[in-house]
Amino acid sequence: MDFDLNDLSAFAVVARAGGFRDAARELGRSPSGLSDAVRRLETQMGVRLLNRTTRSVGPTEAGRDLLARLGPALQEIELAVDVVNVHRERPMGTLRLNVPVSATRTVLPAIIPPFLAAYPEIRVEIVADESFVDLLATGCDAGIRYEEKLAQDMIAVPIGPRVQRFGLGAAPAYLAQRGTPGHPRELLEHACFQGRFPSGALFAWDFERDGERVSIEPKGPLIVQAGAAMELAIDTAIAGMGIVALFEDWLRPHFERGELVPVLEPWWSSFSGPFLYYPGRRLVPAPLRAFVDFIKSGKF
Repeated sequence: MDFDLNDLSAFAVVARAGGFRDAARELGRSPSGLSDAVRRLETQMGVRLLNRTTRSVGPTEAGRDLLARLGPALQEIELAVDVVNVHRERPMGTLRLNVPVSATRTVLPAIIPPFLAAYPEIRVEIVADESFVDLLATGCDAGIRYEEKLAQDMIAVPIGPRVQRFGLGAAPAYLAQRGTPGHPRELLEHACFQGRFPSGALFAWDFERDGERVSIEPKGPLIVQAGAAMELAIDTAIAGMGIVALFEDWLRPHFERGELVPVLEPWWSSFSGPFLYYPGRRLVPAPLRAFVDFIKSGKF
């Protein structure tokens, strides 16, 4: 039985996007056109692939089984077509990156603008995700994560600052009222905003100075999910309600504007910077190859 490749691709994008409107924006097609494509595919297969409600769209069991096998196959077809890019003077296509929100704040702002300027025919799509994901299953070409989360079968390329620090900040008004802690253990007497990983674990607050290491479990009135919700913790700290702990580079603009003041800076812990990672046993798409070469060149 012959199936239309465009209909199969439409189903995969709709299923991953969770709706026809988002998928239409991604593909530059109309929602009704995508709906017709999925309906044709369901009619041809004789089975429902998507459950549709007024609020959401999700794959059925049959749809999930098809998507699991179809995603890698469609990506292989894209890679096969991408071989033609080798013969072009300038690569073109879409580069899909799966990154933590922190990377969109501390790593990518210095890289993406000059990369887009250097490769105007490449479109970059950023998917912000705090958990470690299967790149092939999500349709992404590469991701950004830290060394401890990288699988051994991945190619890893250093990207962004090679040393980063976790910093603490509080509003001048808060410190004027509650006092400025001089040792990490004094944070136990303060309102501290915590972050929670997707796994459910809370961020560790680790400190080191002159060989002394301190790890504390702070308490406070606010816990936020890792990622974009950390902006709420920053805004609450700026409002004078407590102390926020986050990437130094993320907090730096607020320090420079005087909205926050560094707290316990001599104790801030440092750690190795992130890596761009991608599967090593596959043909590298031209947009990703261009991105890797651009990172290695340091021309940004």
